[in-house]
Amino acid sequence: MSIAENLEQVRGQITEATAKAGRNAGEVTLVAVSKTWPVEVIQEVVDAGQFVLGENKVQEILEKVPVMSADLKWHCIGHLQKNKVRKVLPLCAMIHSIDSVDLAERVDRIAGELDLHPEVLLQVNVADDDAKFGFSVAELEEAFYDLSALANLRIKGLMTVPAFDPDPEAVRPFFARLRELRDRIEDSSKTSLPHLSMGMSHDFPVAIEEGATLVRVGSSIFGKRDYPV
Repeated sequence: MSIAENLEQVRGQITEATAKAGRNAGEVTLVAVSKTWPVEVIQEVVDAGQFVLGENKVQEILEKVPVMSADLKWHCIGHLQKNKVRKVLPLCAMIHSIDSVDLAERVDRIAGELDLHPEVLLQVNVADDDAKFGFSVAELEEAFYDLSALANLRIKGLMTVPAFDPDPEAVRPFFARLRELRDRIEDSSKTSLPHLSMGMSHDFPVAIEEGATLVRVGSSIFGKRDYPV
């Protein structure tokens, strides 16, 4: 199948999953994850009408964003090193991976210097997986008041990356846990957190059923990569 056909299939799956959950398909934004793919391949998905793209690595953001249409919205979805913040902020519509108070404070300070107000998500390690970045549930609940006081950040919600499991049902509890955490923080802080970024190619329909508003889909659109990244 072509990239355009793959994209249409993914969009159909989003529609089916939202209908199953009693939600409107318009509530879910597809982020096409283009990591490792060259600009000419990414252009195929853009030509098919996909304008929200996600990149894991800063170097790829720096290479791709300037040479593609200014109408595209790029999301930084991978771990963001503090020394790369200044380069990324002007190029990305949203950062999904604010995973510590230190990083949040760095992004806030540099955003102020650049006169920017970036939309960000707070990454939560809901599974307490040592291999993953992110706040623990307890850390985020304790830190949220201070994070919400940062003047230049627009905190729009939460993100998680559970460990891969071939059975999507095995990760459903982690998606549910992120949604429940978001709901608790909204209630306790009286703050709106509209977005939940969760779900990838193998499990995004389950994530949608559990409340995802942003799904990060790469291989189901672009195809399998030939080498590990």
